Amino acid sequence: MLDLIVVGGGPAGLAAAILGHLRGLSVQLYEPKTTPIDKACGEGLMPPALLTLKQMGVETPAGVSFKGIRYVDGHTNADGEFSDGPGLGVRRTELHRVLSNRVTELGIPVVSESVTDWAQDEDGVTVNGTPARWMIGADGLQSRIRARLGVSIPAKFPARLGVRRHFKMAPWSPFVEVHWSPHAEAYVTPVSDDNIGVAILYHRDAPPPGEGEVWDRWIRAFPDLQARLEHPLSGTRGAGPFEQRTSSPVVGRVLLVGDAAGYLDPLTGEGIRLGFDTAAAAIDCIQRGTPTRYATEYHRVTRRYWWLTAGLLCIRRQPFIRARLVGILRAWPRLFRLCLDALNHNGSSVTIRS
Repeated sequence: MLDLIVVGGGPAGLAAAILGHLRGLSVQLYEPKTTPIDKACGEGLMPPALLTLKQMGVETPAGVSFKGIRYVDGHTNADGEFSDGPGLGVRRTELHRVLSNRVTELGIPVVSESVTDWAQDEDGVTVNGTPARWMIGADGLQSRIRARLGVSIPAKFPARLGVRRHFKMAPWSPFVEVHWSPHAEAYVTPVSDDNIGVAILYHRDAPPPGEGEVWDRWIRAFPDLQARLEHPLSGTRGAGPFEQRTSSPVVGRVLLVGDAAGYLDPLTGEGIRLGFDTAAAAIDCIQRGTPTRYATEYHRVTRRYWWLTAGLLCIRRQPFIRARLVGILRAWPRLFRLCLDALNHNGSSVTIRS
């Protein structure tokens, strides 16, 4: 019998498989899609995510370093630099490639099929006819495993969606830029020497500032940015609704990680790091024989993300405060850095014993 089956081959699932193998577990991964898998995301790796890649023995993906976050509102901007070194702008497909290469290097079996049948009892789980002691659900934002477990609970904020495109342009800033408008934000991330990614997050029920396809409607909320963009490289990819809540990330012998375990919003750019941290926490609990403790560990490694992201979403819903946010952070750069440090220093830890 296997120790662990991981369902879902995105970054969180790949990390769970790698970390499980490195902790001495026998692991099998299920993912029907062909590598590399693309997805609409901001494509910025924060310093803790880079550290976890290194600890997993994953090669550093090709990308562009950025030293922090720049908020832009019209002609006002505020810069916040990371205390722990730079982040890295990386194409999602490149990140998936290096993680998949590590899975192959370690000899972790990958089954290229969808999970259509699974069940659990007090002794283990059976996934598509294969028995294992534990299962990790890493099947993303719209997780079928989470739905079947019956742990989804209602969202608390208005629904938000996102779209992303790439442009063949040299990055113009050493920061990831976050451009603000009344109902949307645009993230500009350098991902290569001649390529940037632009992701727009918006409220589903907000009136769009233009007409046409979803990208054309919402890019008009950022006229200065729109005028600067040239040479689109890819079509539009979309994602959302983002907010997904659970009553518990563990039920019996099934543990949820990454977006499947719950997510609030990409506003703080912490999605990949959360996937890695929750995967590490789940593997640690399984390896120690304390899986019921995972709920506590999950909340420990994600609580600052939930608090700070909820705070920003509340600010976004208050026009008077939102309109002054960038000016406040510009006047108090130490406050901006403290907020970034609070997200990056979340108390998580990755322990690997090979």
